[in-house]
Amino acid sequence: MVSIIVRDASVDFPIFDAKSRSLKKIVFGKVGGKIETDHRVPVIAALRDITLSLKEGDRVGLVGHNGAGKSTLLRVLAGIYEPNRGTAAVRGRVAPVFDLGVGLDQEMTGLENILIRGLYLGVSRKQMEKRVDDIADFTELGDFLHMPLRTYSTGMRVRLALGVVTSIDPEILILDEGIGAVDAAFLAKAKQRLIELVKRSGILVFASHHDELLMELCTSAVWMDEGRMKMTGSLQDVFTAYRSGKLPEPAAAEELERVR
Repeated sequence: MVSIIVRDASVDFPIFDAKSRSLKKIVFGKVGGKIETDHRVPVIAALRDITLSLKEGDRVGLVGHNGAGKSTLLRVLAGIYEPNRGTAAVRGRVAPVFDLGVGLDQEMTGLENILIRGLYLGVSRKQMEKRVDDIADFTELGDFLHMPLRTYSTGMRVRLALGVVTSIDPEILILDEGIGAVDAAFLAKAKQRLIELVKRSGILVFASHHDELLMELCTSAVWMDEGRMKMTGSLQDVFTAYRSGKLPEPAAAEELERVR
């Protein structure tokens, strides 16, 4: 049985050279949270006291502004980051999909990249070879699949990556949004593949700014803010609070919980 259990997890990123602009750019480009200066070394508090328990069938959306800690939390769930404090126990095979461009080689053809991307996601070469024709049909890239990836537009690369991602069978799917570069018609086609992918997944955790896609794929949500879980609940309740920037009044929240 797949599961995710996180208890009081915190993640800090120390900045050992606060004067290095290049280092700061690297760190700020990948993590959220806020800077704490009451240390000998400045520290980015990327996550604070995260407690989360997910079981098979859960479909959770993460919402919050850029830098709120969504991507950092996804990386903890995927085992890429370990908490500095607290624990994160994940049971099941994880398919992390953070950057659709990761695992693609600019000098190799589209067909070769299909196999490479599949290996990156934990699928065997033999399994990927069986899926090549289906992926090729989905991407609609035709003869471009025999061309080097460097000749592709951004939209074409997203098509290729989405074709591979939506062909896998993950137990736990950790998904970060990155599909906005394709045209509307193809996006509609990709949504159906994503819906089918989620149905094959035991657990989904999806960070996105795309409300419509979150509504289609998720049933509950977590509002992240400054590295903390500000609110959890049904998708609609969290959306309403997040858009207004205010948590429900205590009385309203108690009544909402009673009704549930």
